[in-house]
Amino acid sequence: MSENGRRRAQRSWCLYDWANSTFATSVVAAILPVYFAHMAGRTMAAHDATAVWGYASAAALAVTAVLSPIVGALADQSRRRKPVLMVCVLMGCAGTLGLSLASGESWNGLLVAFSVAFVAFATGNVLYDSLLPAVASPGEMHQVSARGFAWGYLGGGLLLAVHLAIISMPQRFGLANAASATRVAFASVAAWWLVFSLPLFRDVPEPEAERAGVPVRQLPAAIFRQLGRTLAGLRERPDLLRFLVAFWLYSDGIGTIIKMATIYGVEVGLGDRDLMGALLMVQIVAAPASILFGRLASPMGPKRAVLLGIAGYAGISVFAYFLRSPWQFWTLAALVALFQGGTQALSRSMFASLVPRESTSEMFGFYSVSEKLAGVVGPILFGAVTQLTHGGRLATLTLLPLFLMGAWALATVDLERGGELARRGANPA
Repeated sequence: MSENGRRRAQRSWCLYDWANSTFATSVVAAILPVYFAHMAGRTMAAHDATAVWGYASAAALAVTAVLSPIVGALADQSRRRKPVLMVCVLMGCAGTLGLSLASGESWNGLLVAFSVAFVAFATGNVLYDSLLPAVASPGEMHQVSARGFAWGYLGGGLLLAVHLAIISMPQRFGLANAASATRVAFASVAAWWLVFSLPLFRDVPEPEAERAGVPVRQLPAAIFRQLGRTLAGLRERPDLLRFLVAFWLYSDGIGTIIKMATIYGVEVGLGDRDLMGALLMVQIVAAPASILFGRLASPMGPKRAVLLGIAGYAGISVFAYFLRSPWQFWTLAALVALFQGGTQALSRSMFASLVPRESTSEMFGFYSVSEKLAGVVGPILFGAVTQLTHGGRLATLTLLPLFLMGAWALATVDLERGGELARRGANPA
């Protein structure tokens, strides 16, 4: 690939973060939790709505955890990552569009459409992440990964700003009320996601096949053979296994904060404008913060930079316990913005440096399983404590041990030793 072609491929790869981050921002974090809380609040207490949202998020993550390694192995064996990713994009856009068509009388339809869209979104990210080594050399991966997150925050923030305007002032945009504006916002996310995904399929190359593809009729058996080999092989890659354990722990806390922060804010009585305005501020601040973390990877090393981010999140989980007023939520959002993107970006690139190139899709499937299984535990625990205590305040403290244990496990990972094993390929011995 020429230098210009490589740069174009990197831009198009990063643009996918710009495309699908609108789903994570406007749907998962900002608009849908508030919309769901108001709808469900007609028939249940506010703390019960918080718990139901947590359980629904956990169910979607559980399905994704099962599918991710299978889809990753399918992409590795068939040597067709991009077509499988396109299926995920189309399903995710269809599910997001379904949110705009769900009946305003019942919240059940919202949860079904959300589950379809979220499973496609999260499964597609496995394949997207696995394309990182195809566009960046080992020395570039930390900065390209951080750039992708920065573009995602910018794209998500730009569209969220539009959504905040139309939901706050629906009549100025020719819409009847905030509910109608919300449905328009969901439809616009589907269109944005689809359109800005297209450059990836045009410019990003399929990773070079390091082994022959498998005929279609032999794919099921080949997929499960590969999964078995990979699980057995983790024992030969102790640093990769330790990283997965660490990521499982601290990602549990990060994911729970992302999914539950807004609906927790609704529960404690914060206004919609403060909730969505603070999340918009997160997008604006998180973009340069992600770039900064990418640059910190050189002088500090990626592991120390992520440990700094985990320490920040531990403080956030304690601060959330005292949340009572809008200015505190804005402060909380600013702290999240400083640490979120960089911690996730460097985690992705660290993992990419620990896996052999010939099995990147499948290994990113296991990476996704770590993240999604964490996401199952966190919201369930948050929801259960919320119901038991009739509020989410004590539930925020359940996240602190996850950050502390995750930091301890990450500190035991030797990235140089793990990277050398990855360069030897699938059979390090």
